[in-house]
Amino acid sequence: MKKVILAACFIFICNVVTFAQGQDLLIDDFEGSITSGPEGTVDYGAGGGSSVMVSASTEVKNSGAQSLKVEYDAVTDGYMWVARGFGLDSQNAGWLVKPESIEWPKYRAISFYVYGSDSKATIAIDIKDNGSEMWRYLFEDNFKGWKQITCPLDEFFPRGDWQPDAADKNAFLDFPVKSYQFEPRPEAKGTLYFDSVTLTAKKNYTKDSPAKYLICAIYQKLLDKSGFISKI
Repeated sequence: MKKVILAACFIFICNVVTFAQGQDLLIDDFEGSITSGPEGTVDYGAGGGSSVMVSASTEVKNSGAQSLKVEYDAVTDGYMWVARGFGLDSQNAGWLVKPESIEWPKYRAISFYVYGSDSKATIAIDIKDNGSEMWRYLFEDNFKGWKQITCPLDEFFPRGDWQPDAADKNAFLDFPVKSYQFEPRPEAKGTLYFDSVTLTAKKNYTKDSPAKYLICAIYQKLLDKSGFISKI
């Protein structure tokens, strides 16, 4: 009887999973030099008559020493981008952490702070996935001052207006995400400030505990052909 009870205890432990209270991960803070070009820290530009200028602001900031200031004029048929991440034309635009080191299943959203002016402009945030496909989420500048914008990863949609030539276009969000970019949509003109880009953790992320595998391995060693523990 004792053997049966002990065996049952092992089976129970082997089916236990770890429930972790997730913590948000800061991936970008816009501290340090803000420059453009091949050696720059921000990859940005515009075309079709639109224009964008990017700089650091030490006066308007949510945290740290500065924020990212974006002055834009988005016209009909125009476009722009303000990007940070990896695999961009600006070689020093990387995040605080590398995409491949992030345990992506732990996170449910990408979040950032925006200093709005209640301009009613539509702002796009795009993310480029591991297959170079661009995914988009839209929000409106309908507030004044700092506000945290949370963009659930499962609410991004593949861009239908443009994709990079290298995009696999499989309509599946392939992790890891390599970069993100902001784009005020036409027609709009103004100034926005961005700060503190984070990955928002899931409230209860479950994963197999390493101890589970160790215990199960020991259990299997102790089992005899009849299914009971032969010795301990």
